Amino acid sequence: MSTDLRTLTLTVPQTGSIETYIQAVSSISMLTADEERSLAEKLQQDDDLQAARKLIMSHLRFVVHIAKSYSGYGLPQADLIQEGNIGLMKAVKRFDPTMGVRLVSFAVHWIKAEIHEFVLRNWRIVKVATTKAQRKLFFNLRKNKKRLGWFTHAEVQKVAEELGVSTKEVLQMEARMSSQDQAFDLTNDDDESASFAPVQYLEDKSADVETDVVNANWDSNASDKLYSALKTLDDRSQFIIQTRWLSDDKITLQDLADKYQVSAERVRQIEKNAMKKLQSAMMA
Repeated sequence: MSTDLRTLTLTVPQTGSIETYIQAVSSISMLTADEERSLAEKLQQDDDLQAARKLIMSHLRFVVHIAKSYSGYGLPQADLIQEGNIGLMKAVKRFDPTMGVRLVSFAVHWIKAEIHEFVLRNWRIVKVATTKAQRKLFFNLRKNKKRLGWFTHAEVQKVAEELGVSTKEVLQMEARMSSQDQAFDLTNDDDESASFAPVQYLEDKSADVETDVVNANWDSNASDKLYSALKTLDDRSQFIIQTRWLSDDKITLQDLADKYQVSAERVRQIEKNAMKKLQSAMMA
């Protein structure tokens, strides 16, 4: 394929407007399976750069979702997203629509690979271990690791006892250290001859990034609608709904009746009417 996807590089804001960027990519419509297949075929058969752009743009929200899981490394979120975007573009370039796999499932490996490489290039001990105890644990773990695999439960307990720390701290530090040794089935270069690996077309049943993002967007949208609808109610109705349905410490009908000096039945009627108004407002 002669198409150079580097011309589609998408700049992520470095200061001040990362949230604006995230909101913008979250508002881009996702593609149906048929739309995705059609665009991928145009890119594969005709080197259609606009088809590639649509595929990339519709998947930027997934890059953001994945990049957020690497926030614990102390690196700028904008940089993590930018590297993930590079992985997404490489995935789009290599994606084969005839394999029957959605692009998001295929692209996850490429996105993570680029972010991993970025983390490793910018990993500093001061960011992994910020206290004296953590630095001691870091270096001792490196010295005590005698094999490539993870510590057994007994080994974790032994290290914790020797260093005077909790087993939880040992496990956390081991997880941080082990990110160095991540292996990938595909290289990060642009060599077309090395661009295929069967494992990249196997669906990962343990994680569904697309569903996670859709559900998160739905929850956020429903929450925004609910609180907007609440503002349409009078103060008394708002208080009744909040204390009866939205508060951890719920108030009884009788408590509310005493507060407003009306009967419990009257409070129940106000609550019922308020719920109907909320449902109508949220359905609008």
